[in-house]
Amino acid sequence: MSDPQNPVDLTAALVRCPSVTPEEGGALGLLSDLLSDAGFDCTRVDRNGVANLYARWGAKGAERSFGFNGHTDVVPVGDVTDWSVDPFGAEVRDGVLWGRGAVDMKSGVAAFAAAAVDFVRETPPDGAVILAITGDEEGPSVDGTRALLEWMDEAGERMSVCLVGEPTCPDRMGEMIKIGRRGSMSAWFTVKGTQGHSAYPHRANNPLPPMVRLLDRLASMRLDEGTDHFDASTLAVVTVDTGNPTTNVIPATCRATVNIRFNDTHTGSSLTRLLQSEAEKVADAYGVTIEMDAKISGEAFLTPPGPLSDLVAAAVEAETGVTPELSTSGGTSDARFVKDHCPVVEFGLVGKTMHAVDERVPTDQIVTLKAVYRRILDSYFA
Repeated sequence: MSDPQNPVDLTAALVRCPSVTPEEGGALGLLSDLLSDAGFDCTRVDRNGVANLYARWGAKGAERSFGFNGHTDVVPVGDVTDWSVDPFGAEVRDGVLWGRGAVDMKSGVAAFAAAAVDFVRETPPDGAVILAITGDEEGPSVDGTRALLEWMDEAGERMSVCLVGEPTCPDRMGEMIKIGRRGSMSAWFTVKGTQGHSAYPHRANNPLPPMVRLLDRLASMRLDEGTDHFDASTLAVVTVDTGNPTTNVIPATCRATVNIRFNDTHTGSSLTRLLQSEAEKVADAYGVTIEMDAKISGEAFLTPPGPLSDLVAAAVEAETGVTPELSTSGGTSDARFVKDHCPVVEFGLVGKTMHAVDERVPTDQIVTLKAVYRRILDSYFA
């Protein structure tokens, strides 16, 4: 790594670490060395084979502390022969850095780490700068940021506010800040009927008609009309399966899965009750048994527009010339855990190639991102 404070060089060094979830790949070790050299107290908070890093510059329990959260784990590369470059080669070509994690989100981690190092060396603040970096954002997300936050609570560590460095911009740098996220949940339905010959349907109880009716009822629902900061909630049927390879057998069971992305009109529990109620109505009407399992991946949340979003928006506009939109669009992120600890917003790169073959980022975006993060720190501790 030619210059660890150069965010492009640091991104490249991190991309060369093959940190596919849950492998650490050397990424957190690299960051720990960099941050320790700059005077940060670094602690590995590993849990159940997942590596996490907590780094703090300044006094524990400082009255003001600014936190950054991000992840160094990446999704698998898929078929390596589909790539035009080595996925972990971090090749820079014509001002573009290529490799798995270049966008999501080793560049974000590199930018806030480099900004934090520069800031504490050049203008030591009256307060603390905290970096909470996980290796379990792309995986189950059970032993990553959750583990860090639980450890922080037990250790008496605290962030006053936090910025998550996920990619947030759809098309151009600076256009979007995330001030919340929709909730996400999935539900698995199993309809149990009675198997039989398709020529004698009266001797069977076909689970497919009740499943189709249930899915139609669910897919036809309008869950809400949206709110001031959220679009309308959505329900998608994502799979239906009987496991039946024949044409002359009525199957005994049918399974289906739905996924809901919901706004702050609902909670995961209220939607679970709604789905269960609909399943019971269909089961009673058709004389079948319908079992349901649900998993809530995250609740909808909002950091209301105010001092934190104003601070970040001003820094983004100053460095990019773009006035950012305050949005709650997209999927989930680890901000859904951080919001229980402190106010949180998200800002990062243009995310067009994240998780894609030939993932890549223009190097000037990484430089700009570091400048935005540095300006945020300057303004917060001014």
